[in-house]
Amino acid sequence: MALKIAFIGAGSLGFTRTLIHDLLAVPEFRDAEFALHDINARNLKMITQLLKRDVLANKLPARVTATTDRRMALTDADYVINSARVGGTEAFQTDIDIPLRYGVDQCVGDTLCAGGIMYGQRGIAAMLDWCADIRELAKPNVLLLNYGNPNAMLTWAANTFGGVPAIGLCHGVMGGHWQISNVIERLINKGRKPEDKRYEKVAMRDVDIICAGINHQTWYVQVLFKGESWLDRLLEGFEAHPEFSRTEKVRIDMLRRFGYYSTESNGHLSEYVAWYRKRPSEIKNWIDMSCWINGETGGYLRVINEGLNWFQAEFPKLLAEKPWSLADHARSQEHGSYIIEGLETGRPYRGHFNVVNDGCITNLPDDCIIEVPGYVDRNGISIPKVGDLPMACAAICSQSVSVQRLSVEAAVNGDVQVLKQAMMLDPLVGAVCTPPEISQMTDALLVAQAKWLPQYRYAVPEAKRRLAKEPKLARFGTAGACRKKQASVKTVGKRNAATAVKRKAGKALNITEPEG
Repeated sequence: MALKIAFIGAGSLGFTRTLIHDLLAVPEFRDAEFALHDINARNLKMITQLLKRDVLANKLPARVTATTDRRMALTDADYVINSARVGGTEAFQTDIDIPLRYGVDQCVGDTLCAGGIMYGQRGIAAMLDWCADIRELAKPNVLLLNYGNPNAMLTWAANTFGGVPAIGLCHGVMGGHWQISNVIERLINKGRKPEDKRYEKVAMRDVDIICAGINHQTWYVQVLFKGESWLDRLLEGFEAHPEFSRTEKVRIDMLRRFGYYSTESNGHLSEYVAWYRKRPSEIKNWIDMSCWINGETGGYLRVINEGLNWFQAEFPKLLAEKPWSLADHARSQEHGSYIIEGLETGRPYRGHFNVVNDGCITNLPDDCIIEVPGYVDRNGISIPKVGDLPMACAAICSQSVSVQRLSVEAAVNGDVQVLKQAMMLDPLVGAVCTPPEISQMTDALLVAQAKWLPQYRYAVPEAKRRLAKEPKLARFGTAGACRKKQASVKTVGKRNAATAVKRKAGKALNITEPEG
């Protein structure tokens, strides 16, 4: 029988379309059913129209179905792929703006820090509902591939409390791998120009890496090129790199002080630790404004809003364009299609996945979600034992794991006290705010997001009463240290075109992110 692959949060143009095109590139999946679900009927209709046109133009037997009824999409599914943003950009706006009023300046706010913790409260409440439906309606051996953030928290909730086997997927490892390959290429070609005959190119496949840690705080603990370790030369290479020395100041400083390069972007990493965003006057010293991912205040929120506006405005043009061509498709580096291909066909695949630790990293808790190498074939997903992380890297991860654990427990039980404990233990929140400020900020977030937090329905009225009685402790506006205005649809179109050119030229990774 043909596979049925269900998508939760399917109304994302770039992400959903890319993954389905990748799956259609596998000959065995060209008759699959792709069951798309989203609560946004308008976006769901648009992406469905595009995908049905793609399938028809390539004369494929695949079926694309769409429904706002989640249970219908999940019925008899072999695989479920989640990329939903619970609360959409409306909730995301409060994840960024309310903490800003208390001095917590975030670039992304989707993994840790105040925004990531609240995103987890919304996502886990929804995840447990999805898991109940999956257990009831999907195939007995269904696998959940979770792209949703906060990735570790949602994957933790699905496995431990949802009763559904899940692995978390992220492309952060690939981004840093590409950077490291570029750095090595520059180091071995000192004094040579690319047009020189002796110039040696270095592709990602030439550099063997092992990463280990937790999602968005994973460390390149092995970097081999031509059989030799390059770990001790990475700092030299990054410090001398004409672009990365400017755009990756936080990552380079962490490499300098801890000895290992981290997978996540400058902007992401800066909000997961206590040191780089706690003083508004110093934030600009650590970031670069040429791209949001380098540390711009609320940068991810801005580009998501811009992407949604562009999608809705440009949809008629997209529908009128030449359809996607299977023959010309360059498969992306997203793990999802390769994992399903490995499990169904036996073709082996190696990647880095987010899984329950279970003794793989020996100096992190067994029940937490780690990001480590994995191998996929018809026998399943195999995770080799990593052993101990370097001591300081493990210490950084351990602090974040404690925040994740408290956040998951708070979300499952609707426990405000545990939620506030998670906020207090978060590195950046704790570096910026006093305990009374953290308590009040959390109450403000609960009240603002109440409609997406059913597990806190009895706690929200009390939070409102506290906010009404207490002196207002918020001392800041929402401008942040380095916030940009939202760009026009025309500007976004030019930016998208430039990115496509860079990807075609091999100067950017062929990866994408859910818009919302």
